[in-house]
Amino acid sequence: MTDANRSLVSSSGQGEPFSDGRRRLLLALAAAPLAGVLSLAPRRASAAASTSVIEGRNLWLYPGWESITDDATPACLKAVDLIKQTADKLAARGIHSVIVIAPLKARCCAENLPDGSAMSQAVAARYEAMRTHANSLGLAFVNAPSVISAVDASQEKYIRADYHWSGHSAEAVATRVAKRLTTSGPLKGTAGSGNRLGKWNEEIRYGDLAALLSPDRKKAIGKDHFVVRTAAAAQSLVDGGAPPVQVVGNSMVQPYLGFPQKLSNAIDRPVGLTWTFGDTGPWKTLLNYLESPDFKANPPQALVWQFNEGQMMNLPSAAGQWDAPSVMADDAFLARVAKALG
Repeated sequence: MTDANRSLVSSSGQGEPFSDGRRRLLLALAAAPLAGVLSLAPRRASAAASTSVIEGRNLWLYPGWESITDDATPACLKAVDLIKQTADKLAARGIHSVIVIAPLKARCCAENLPDGSAMSQAVAARYEAMRTHANSLGLAFVNAPSVISAVDASQEKYIRADYHWSGHSAEAVATRVAKRLTTSGPLKGTAGSGNRLGKWNEEIRYGDLAALLSPDRKKAIGKDHFVVRTAAAAQSLVDGGAPPVQVVGNSMVQPYLGFPQKLSNAIDRPVGLTWTFGDTGPWKTLLNYLESPDFKANPPQALVWQFNEGQMMNLPSAAGQWDAPSVMADDAFLARVAKALG
């Protein structure tokens, strides 16, 4: 994907595989500004040649920059507060918000963590604390760990040697998001204009975490089987009109894994997509969309805003956690949201 910051008008295409973009995401997260985070990996974990990757059981890999022991719950709850302030501004413009936080890989696939490694009690309770706080504020918050836990046991929940959730998990979460959207009232647009889903297909390639290893360890870990949809025939926007739902997030919701296509299929309407790599962060990614000509021309009825749990403790002002253009004071972020909404 040559332009990670582009906005897709509908989810009718599958998009390109991760390739260079996938490596950029992981390298960006493991870059120098995040070097201090890498030391938070479990002390007894088997260290890979790259200290940003943790090798677990059964050749599974985990991102070492996402701590499973350090409690950051208070900071995460502050982020939920800021999400609520943003959602209120969107609501005042007539835009309903649904919040999705992709869980830590270790939360959903703990059985393959390295021997002697486990989430601390504080981290284990953190997602539920965020969900409870969001519910108390009236945010529409999808319980992604619960959804992913119900994925068929024969399917991977996260990709073995990759940072991302699997195509089956992406679709399961998208299905739950669709239910939250449709229970909020009828969606605008024309029934029958949703995305058609292709057949499941298996592609064999190295996962992005494996790509960070030394050549010998990469070879030992081996390639992954990416189970994804084949591209379906493109839909015409003339039939469905402007997308009533916009997805804003990172590579978890990129077309390759199928989240926007499944959401479009489930709500039977076109879905717009704006996604950026993880080093941009969710705050700037939202601004990228709200400050775009697409938003000004066709504001959506609903917005699905996706985050990563491992970055939830980082507000817009978290210098060193986002790329330089994405860092701003929290108040400045809200001011830009308000200005963009008009």
